[in-house]
Amino acid sequence: MAWKGVHLTNPARLSLAAAQLVVSQEDGETRLAIEDIAWVIIDNHQTTLSVALLAALAEAGAVVLTSDRQHMPSAVTLPYHPHHKQAAMTELQVAAGAPLKKRLWQRIIYRKIINQAAVLESLERVGPPLTGTANRVRSGDPDNIEAQAARAYWQRLFLNFSRGDETDLRNKTLNYGYAVVRGCLARAIAATGLIPALGLHHASQANAFNLVDDLIEPFRPLVDLTVAGICQDRDTSDELTRQDRQKLGGLPLIDVVMTGGKMSLLNATEIAAQSLVQALEHGSADLLDLPKLSVCSRQ
Repeated sequence: MAWKGVHLTNPARLSLAAAQLVVSQEDGETRLAIEDIAWVIIDNHQTTLSVALLAALAEAGAVVLTSDRQHMPSAVTLPYHPHHKQAAMTELQVAAGAPLKKRLWQRIIYRKIINQAAVLESLERVGPPLTGTANRVRSGDPDNIEAQAARAYWQRLFLNFSRGDETDLRNKTLNYGYAVVRGCLARAIAATGLIPALGLHHASQANAFNLVDDLIEPFRPLVDLTVAGICQDRDTSDELTRQDRQKLGGLPLIDVVMTGGKMSLLNATEIAAQSLVQALEHGSADLLDLPKLSVCSRQ
């Protein structure tokens, strides 16, 4: 099972040789077995790579993230190989009725708020617990409890904070971390044969990753906890450093808890995607397995 990640922040030449990723840099050469690689983050515009390597990574099911000039992840390359049950998976998604999708969304938002509560508790942020708010989430979240919880959460997580301020270090860090996890989830969903554009709740015609943006919600607090540690005692006007980006690039390896026990976030994305297939096949939202915050999640 693939479990390694590659995060490149310095100029490099990437190539394929003997079923290995070859990273050539000024200080030498590194080789990694393609079959062990789950994700690659290219965070440098002086990096080149071969088409043969891209094809091999796709064949192995690895996801490749590239960054823009501000070092923010801007594109993702996913495997395009047909799933052995591709047509069946598509029919499964299309056939899912509104009641089931609403119950799945309820489960997703409930877990997201529970994880937000765990973040605040871990950081010893005083205030009313969010667990009571989570218990108010109904099928489809018609009361928008998600937004109510978010207001209380962000006010307690960070002082003088607005998610709309793109100059704030905390937002830069959050966005980078979310993009890394989004890429991992996109990889996991593609591996199941599900269509990423067909969401449960998100339904934008301009979004090719609606389903990814559904499933990422309970994973976001796991990123938030890491970001809180990175930004602690930092000025909000600071830039996102190379060290910050490298730490965020390691998010797929942090510990989370699933029904089967503690595992890496990367493995959790795979379990979540696979369990969604089970939930759709059996018409039961209870089968959707979502992550819980581990006390060891903070990097």
